Amino acid sequence: MNIEKSTLEIGLDKPLKILHVADNHLPLYDENDSPAIIEKGKKRNQEAALTALREEMAYGTEHCDLIVHSGDLIDFASSANVAFARDVLKNEKVLFIAGNHEYWRCDGGIEDMNYRLASWGQVKELGVNLFFTSRVVGGVNFVGIDDAYHQVEAWQTERLQMEIEKGYPVILLLHAPLFEQSLYDASIPFWHDGSAYLVGCNEAHLMPYPEFHAAQQRPTADTKRFVEYVNQEKRIKAVLAGHVHFSFESILPGGTVQYVTARGDRGNVRVLKII
Repeated sequence: MNIEKSTLEIGLDKPLKILHVADNHLPLYDENDSPAIIEKGKKRNQEAALTALREEMAYGTEHCDLIVHSGDLIDFASSANVAFARDVLKNEKVLFIAGNHEYWRCDGGIEDMNYRLASWGQVKELGVNLFFTSRVVGGVNFVGIDDAYHQVEAWQTERLQMEIEKGYPVILLLHAPLFEQSLYDASIPFWHDGSAYLVGCNEAHLMPYPEFHAAQQRPTADTKRFVEYVNQEKRIKAVLAGHVHFSFESILPGGTVQYVTARGDRGNVRVLKII
């Protein structure tokens, strides 16, 4: 297991130790799945993905106050994946928000709310709120928002504002990171199709993308308002995200630190000490 260590100073009376995990991409399937899912699953190393996840959950359960998982726990929506992931999420220390692969069916469709809903009958069996979640631990409010398709809806921002009003310092848990120039610059060469996969890119940053990706990432008015709100809200102390598959730490335009954690299926995690 590759542990990256970070420290966040927000003035807590007692330190918190958080394990951040993302992108385990479990590739479990059975004969009842579509040919596309079966083909995808066969290309992945199931044993390596399972071993990494078990090690990460064991470490977090024993050594940390909370395990936050920012999505893509599974690689595609299959019954075998959902059944295994449901047991993982029963761990009381785990706080989870969905990624795009929670809903993915390996069919190349346009990923939007309708795409999510088409998978809902299956992924609802994960037994957790995939769109919005929150939990107060050690005087810190950990708030998760599903932004996996690079958009945030107005009601999610309203719920975030309600959580802010509780008065706790907030750690925001996302799947897709918020746009920040240095992260964008690092993402472009990493993703060879030119897609940075960040939330809140403006039109100039979308220009290098294939239009199939740009159309899905072009921020709506509600998404723009969400990004503006996060960037100006001082009670949000950090953002934790995954999705881009490499580790990165940077400062958002409003001064909030954003931690991006690399792929969990390759044994990568981040231990965040909050003091």
